[in-house]
Amino acid sequence: MTDPSHAPPSTSRPSLIYLTVRSLSRLIFRTIYRCKTIDKGLVPHTGPLLVAANHQSYIDPPLVGGMSDREMHFVARSGLFSFGPFGWLIRQLNSVPLKEESGDLGAIKEIVRRLEMGNAVVIFPEGSRCPDGAMHEFKRGVALLVKRAKCPVVPAAVEGCFDAWPRGGLPRIFGKRIAVKYGRPIPYEELMQHGADAALERLANEIDRMRLELRAMLRKDTNDRFPPRGPGDGPRIKDSESASSPDAGGSPTAT
Repeated sequence: MTDPSHAPPSTSRPSLIYLTVRSLSRLIFRTIYRCKTIDKGLVPHTGPLLVAANHQSYIDPPLVGGMSDREMHFVARSGLFSFGPFGWLIRQLNSVPLKEESGDLGAIKEIVRRLEMGNAVVIFPEGSRCPDGAMHEFKRGVALLVKRAKCPVVPAAVEGCFDAWPRGGLPRIFGKRIAVKYGRPIPYEELMQHGADAALERLANEIDRMRLELRAMLRKDTNDRFPPRGPGDGPRIKDSESASSPDAGGSPTAT
């Protein structure tokens, strides 16, 4: 397998469908949710890249991917691809199907293949949308992906998305604010120098730190009205289910 760190810059151009959906997403986020985008210039324009973010809502993939000027690839639950036109659409938006029941080695191979082509891939290491607005423990299977990817990782954080579209609820379009922040790319060697566990801990800490910064910013902008007080005010929650080994650690990236 080719080392993705030596992959050439991607020469592909975003499709018309991708560009249209990205433009519509930006318009919706900015007009309805008054979205703020922080430090998108930190995202490298070329070369293989993983973008790892916390996961609060269905809003997150188009927010993290769409507010960046770089074309992104995504990971989505395999079941979403069975819904006819919607399945076709998310394939056109560079999505990779991922089985949730266990570590999906086929999906990981496909992600690595896309990285070898010089693409950027968005992942959500919590594995699924959070139930309460707080950030939860990362799935240990992310370590396997990072090991095989051998490329820089950009930590990213979203905030406000849980309250704008909570898990199990409907979108809320009045009085909500959302924000996304991108961090400095972390070279593969730097991230993995102390092993997989330390790499996941560093990513989790940086993402949650940025998330809390965004939360404070949104509160300041709304005179402390939004987001409402709740579990999201605290540091990430460590789940007992995340104790599995890196090679058997569940699906790390499904939305």
